[in-house]
Amino acid sequence: MNLGRLLDSFRKAPAVEEKASRTAPVIAWQTAGRPVWSPRDYGALSREGYCRNPVVYRVIRMVSEAAASVPLLLFEGEEELVRHPLLALLGRPNPGQSGPDFLEQVYGHLLTAGNAYVEQVPLDGSPRELHALRPDRVKVVPGADGWPAAFDYSNGAKTVRLSGEAGNAGEPAQVRQLKLFHPLSDHYGFAPIEAAQVSLDIHNAASGWNKALLDNAARPSGALVYGAGEGVNLSADQFERLKAELEAGYQGARNAGRPLLLEGGLDWRPMGLTPKDMDFIEAKREAAREIALAFGVPPMLIGIPGDNTFANYQEANRAFWRQSVLPMVRRTALSLSAWLAPAFGEGLKLEPDLDVIDALSTEREALWRRVGEADFLSRDEKRQAVGYGTEDDEAGE
Repeated sequence: MNLGRLLDSFRKAPAVEEKASRTAPVIAWQTAGRPVWSPRDYGALSREGYCRNPVVYRVIRMVSEAAASVPLLLFEGEEELVRHPLLALLGRPNPGQSGPDFLEQVYGHLLTAGNAYVEQVPLDGSPRELHALRPDRVKVVPGADGWPAAFDYSNGAKTVRLSGEAGNAGEPAQVRQLKLFHPLSDHYGFAPIEAAQVSLDIHNAASGWNKALLDNAARPSGALVYGAGEGVNLSADQFERLKAELEAGYQGARNAGRPLLLEGGLDWRPMGLTPKDMDFIEAKREAAREIALAFGVPPMLIGIPGDNTFANYQEANRAFWRQSVLPMVRRTALSLSAWLAPAFGEGLKLEPDLDVIDALSTEREALWRRVGEADFLSRDEKRQAVGYGTEDDEAGE
């Protein structure tokens, strides 16, 4: 680019005289603009959160993967069943998914939409397949009493109505809705990502601001002032040409550090606050902490700076499992039991297997030590206290 030739063209071109206000050089700053928030629908929150924000993506994956990794045990009364059609169904819910894959999808829907819908496909009156339905395609159809009686599943122009009530012969309903508590809705749940929407928008805006700084040579915007004289302005053609030359030669990361050559009445005046003044890095960290808090994930588990000692990490990991993962797993297991168990027999109940969770091994070891040192308990009572049957029961098997 040759700014000299461009400036020569300005000098040769006839000056355009216009009526100019004496207050035109005064810059008015607007500091109280209205914020623009993302829409609260499932599609927008999924795009702006899970698909665009690394913190939301990571916390949803952490919770859903951890919850899906917990095996479910089946009990009939106090007796654990090792082999059963219900266990086989949960282990292979459909031809395209394994048990953990299916449960991870269900938990992911709960975290992003506040609702998860599971359809069962029966054969001879018993469930043979389970499918997770996208929450944004399902609408609740209330019955005469106001409670959900059916669900409309829509894909494009097609809509299918699925029953939400159990059959007369003990057949489970076609669809089971799992939802998180919503204080303002009788039929739909409230997703953690909705509670974190403000922090999500702040985090995305800070990332966009930093990206814009990099695209503009990591410098705040400024003004190129033409001071040829009072009442003399550039023509529209001259203004557009100068603007295009500046964008082509001085804007962007590839032009970072390139000196700006000014001649004949042009003056560069920087405007705006520096990144240090705005402290966007700290704003992003605080927004990330709030996002993690909404999902029940300790910030240090996703790499946010803080009290990241090894002991604190262990405590945070145990708190993550106890307060965020296991409550969701238990609620899901109870809901699936109430829905599917009647088709296979009475008295069946699904429970999570806590013994396989490595994060809780320290607590489990402490329990075993306390039970082992309890002299007032018999051997069979000790076995029952840690989740095992009596020796006579196992010998009979």
